[in-house]
Amino acid sequence: MAALAPVLPAGAVLCVPLAHAADDPPAGLGSSLGEVVVIATRSEQPITDVIADVTIIDREAIDRSGAAAVADVLARVPGVTISRNGGPGTTTSVYLRGAESRFTAVFIDGVRIDSQSTGGATWNAIPLSQVERIEVLRGPAAAIYGSDALAGVVQIFTRQGEVGFFPSVRVGLGSQDTRTLGVSLRGGAEGVDYALGVGTERSDGFNARLQGNPDRDGYRNENLSGRIGWQVAAGQKLDVTLLDSRQRAGYDGFTPGLDDQSLHRLRTAGLHWTAQWSDVWTTRASLTRGTDRYETKPSPYLTETRVTTALLRNEVRLGHGLMTVDLERREDALQNRSTTPVRTERHQNALAVGYGWRSGPHKLQVNARHDEDSEFGGQSTGLLAYGYDVSRTLRLTASAGTAFRVPTLFQRFSIYGKPDLKAEKGRNLEAGLHWQSGPDRLSMVAYRNRVRDLIGYVGGPGPCVNGTGPYPGCYDNVGRARLTGVSVSGATRIGAVNLGGSWDLMRPKNALTDKWLPRRARSQATLTADTQLAGWRLGGEVQHTGERFDNAANTVRLAPYTLLHLTAERPLGRDWRLLARLDNATDRAYQTAAGYAMPGRSIFIGLNWSPR
Repeated sequence: MAALAPVLPAGAVLCVPLAHAADDPPAGLGSSLGEVVVIATRSEQPITDVIADVTIIDREAIDRSGAAAVADVLARVPGVTISRNGGPGTTTSVYLRGAESRFTAVFIDGVRIDSQSTGGATWNAIPLSQVERIEVLRGPAAAIYGSDALAGVVQIFTRQGEVGFFPSVRVGLGSQDTRTLGVSLRGGAEGVDYALGVGTERSDGFNARLQGNPDRDGYRNENLSGRIGWQVAAGQKLDVTLLDSRQRAGYDGFTPGLDDQSLHRLRTAGLHWTAQWSDVWTTRASLTRGTDRYETKPSPYLTETRVTTALLRNEVRLGHGLMTVDLERREDALQNRSTTPVRTERHQNALAVGYGWRSGPHKLQVNARHDEDSEFGGQSTGLLAYGYDVSRTLRLTASAGTAFRVPTLFQRFSIYGKPDLKAEKGRNLEAGLHWQSGPDRLSMVAYRNRVRDLIGYVGGPGPCVNGTGPYPGCYDNVGRARLTGVSVSGATRIGAVNLGGSWDLMRPKNALTDKWLPRRARSQATLTADTQLAGWRLGGEVQHTGERFDNAANTVRLAPYTLLHLTAERPLGRDWRLLARLDNATDRAYQTAAGYAMPGRSIFIGLNWSPR
C-alpha cells in the first residue's frame, strides 16, 4: 500500500443529479438540458455533449421496472443479455453487446469491483435496494478506464445526501415467501451532507435445478451503504463512501443430496477529494478498494479478490474543450483455497490523457492511455469519437476504439491455469443516428467489435501446463470473437399512453469456428407501455429473447422465450406509495442456462414511506 500514497482514482464519485437515458429514457420522457452523465468520459458532462452510446437509469425508473435484482434492470437496457443459474441469488452473467461478462468494467460509487477467480463482477451480490442510479456505457472504454472495459462500463451509484432531512422506509412481500425491508436516511446542513441505507431481503426460492436436488433454493441478503461529504474549504470537498452486502443462497451443485450453500460478501470503500482551484482547473483524487469474497458449503471452496485503486486526475478547460490527465495505479490480489497458491498479486500503473471539444454542431472526444502491467508489460489503448448535429433534432455519431483485458490470476496460476496466457484485445468501430423531438425519439447504433486471443476453458490435457485439477483441462487462448450488431430504441406518446421499446440484432460468434458464443442471444426486443388511470400508474412490459446455445460446440439449444411483466403504482396520501408487480404473468417456463429453471409467475407488493 505504500506505493499508493502519491496517487489517488479519477471521477470515482461525482455528485450528479437524477437523469434518464441519454439515448433511451423511459417511455415518454426526454433528456433535460441540465442532466449530466459521468460514465462517458469520467468527468461530469452534459447529456447534450455525450457522443458515446449511454443509458442512464434513476431510482424512479428502477422502481417502476419492478425488477428484483440489478441484472434484471440491465436486462431491459438495449444491447444487454443476462444468464442466471436460477433465481436472483444465484450465479449471474451480464453480456454487453454479446461480449463475455468479464469484458464489462463495473464500479460502485467509483470503486472498481472484480473477481480474479471467475472474472468480472459478481452481479448477484450487488443489492438493488441500495442503488440510486445506474449508468451504462456500451462500447470499449479501456482508453479511459483501463483493463476490463473491452465491451463497456457500468457505474452504480448509491444514495447521496442533500440539505435537509429525508427519511424513507420500504417494505414488501411476495411470492416464494419473499420479504424485504429497507430504511434510508439522507440529509445535510451547511458544509456537510450524508446518506445511510440499510436493507434486508429473504426468499424461500424455488427448485432451480431441474434434474438435481428437489429442494427450494432460497436466499438471504443483508446490506448497508453509507456516504458522508464534507466541504473542507471553498471549492474543496471530501467524500467517504462504503457498501457492505452479505448474501447466503442455496444452489444445486454436481453432487446430489447436498444442501449446497454459497456465502457471498461484497464490500466497497472509497475516499474522494475534489478541489476546484479556479474556473478552468479542477483536481479529483480517490483511493478505493473493492473486496469480493465467495465461499461454498459443505463443498469446501473459498476465494477472495481485493482490487485497490488510486488515481489523481486533473481537468483543465481550454476554450471550447476540456483536457484531462490521469495517473492511476491498480493492485489486484487473489486468495483462493486449494486451487491456487496461497496468494497471488499483480499491479498496473497507467497514464491517460483525454480531450473533449464542442463547437457549434461539432463534438470531438480523443483519449489515449498506456498501462504498464507487472506481468504483461505495456498495453496502449485509444479512442476517437465524433458527433455532428445535423439539426436541432438529428445527431450523427461515429467512434473507433481499442481495449484489452489481462487474464485473471485464477486463469494463470490455479490448478487449471496456464501462466503464459496472452491478454485479450479488442478493436471496435461503431456509428449511430439519434433523433429526438419532444417526447418522441429514435436511436440506431451499429457496431463491430473484434476480439483476439479470446480465453476459454479447454478440456483434456492438451496445452495444459499445471493440469492438476480433478477435472482435466485448463484455460488457454482459444480463438477470436467477432461481435457485430445493430441496436434500435425509441419512445413516443400516443394520447395518455407512453410507449417505449428496443430491438437488438446481434451476431456474437467465434471467428475461427464460426460457432455462436454460448448463452448469447441473436436477437432480443423489449416493448414498454404505461399510463395514468383513476389515480393509478399502470405499466406493462414484454421481453423477447431469441434462440441461444448453451455450449461452445452449439449442440445444446436454449429455446427462445417471451415474458410479460405488469406493474401498478398508486400514491396513498402525501407520503405513502403502493407498488405492485406481476412478473412472468403468463407463467412461461424458460432457461437462460441449460438445466436451470427460471422463476415462474410471481407477485410482489411493496409499500414506501417518504415524507415530503
